Amino acid sequence: MLVLEDVHKVYGKGKDKKVEALKGINLKVEKGEIFGVVGFSGAGKSTLIRCVNLLERPTSGKVLINDVNLLELSPKELRKERRKIGMIFQQYNLLHSKTIFKNVAMPLILEGRPKAEIRKKVTELLTFVGLEDRMDHYPEQLSGGQKQRVGIARALATDPDILLCDEATSALDPNTTEAVLDLLRKVRDELGITILMITHEMNVIRDVCDKVAVIEHGKIVEQGPVIDVFTEPKTKIARSFIRTVLNDKIPASVRKLIDESSKENPHGIYRILFKGASTSTPLISNTAKKFDVDLNVLHGMVTELQGIPFGNLIVEFKGPKEEMDKAIQYINDHNALIKEVDQDGI
Repeated sequence: MLVLEDVHKVYGKGKDKKVEALKGINLKVEKGEIFGVVGFSGAGKSTLIRCVNLLERPTSGKVLINDVNLLELSPKELRKERRKIGMIFQQYNLLHSKTIFKNVAMPLILEGRPKAEIRKKVTELLTFVGLEDRMDHYPEQLSGGQKQRVGIARALATDPDILLCDEATSALDPNTTEAVLDLLRKVRDELGITILMITHEMNVIRDVCDKVAVIEHGKIVEQGPVIDVFTEPKTKIARSFIRTVLNDKIPASVRKLIDESSKENPHGIYRILFKGASTSTPLISNTAKKFDVDLNVLHGMVTELQGIPFGNLIVEFKGPKEEMDKAIQYINDHNALIKEVDQDGI
C-alpha cells in the first residue's frame, strides 16, 4: 500500500523565490489498485510521482510504502526500498547503444545478479510483454509502443510492489495506447502490482484506473472511484476533463435554435446519467408516454467504467411546467441522476 500524508514540496529559498509545487497532498493507493492522478501541465503531477520514490525529496510530510516512511530511512535503507518501486517514463529512457536484452537486464546487472539468473529473468519478462523475439534488437529498431513495453519489462526486473507511470502513454497513438493499457492491466492482474499513474488524458483514467485524483495548482481538489467522479464530478476542473471523454457540449448554434423554438412553452435542457442496470431501461420512452412532455435527445452515449455500463444523455424537455416537474421527478425515482444543464453545458 502507498500512502502520502500532507506532502509539501517547495522549490527555492527566500520569501520571494519560493515555488510551492505540492500543497498538502493526501493519497492512499490500496494494494492491487490502479490509481490515476490527472491534471493540466504545471499542476504538480510529475513532482508528485517523483516524490513517491524520492527522486524529489518532499519538503515535509510522509511517504509510506507498506507502513515504512521513506523520509526516515538512511541512504542504504532507501536504496533497498527503492527496489520495490518500478518506474515507467514518457520518453522510455532506454539506452540506445544497448540491445533490448541489455536494457531490461540493466537493473539486475547493477545489483550483481548471476548471469544465468539474469538471462532467465529477462527472457521471462520479454515474453510477458510480448517481445521475446526482439531481445537482440536495438531501441531504434522498435516502434514507440514496443519501446514502452521494454520500459515496462525493465521496471518489472526487480519484482517491485509498486509501479509508477509518468505520462506513460502520452507519446503514443490511440491504438498503441490501448495495447499498453491492456499490458498494465495484465501487470496488475497477473503480478498483483499496485500502479500509480500520472496523466493528462482522461480516456486513460476511464479505460484502466480504479480510482482517480484530480490535481490543480499543487492540490488534490477531488478524488474517488472513477465511476463516482465521472457520474457526479464536484469541481469545474473535473467536469472539464470528463468532457474531453464524453464530448457532449451543445454547440452554441444548436442552443440558439432550441431557445428560439421554445419561446412559447417552458423548456429546459437536462443531463441524465445512468449506471448499471438502469442503462438498459427504456426510461426516456416511458417518460414521454406517461407525461405530457416532448423529449428531444440532443446527445447520447453508453460507455463502460470499471466494468459497469454508464450512459450519458442530454435531453431537451418541452411542455407545461407541472408536467415537466413530474417527468423529472419520475426519472429521479428510477435510479437515474438528472440535472439541468446551464449555458456552458455543465
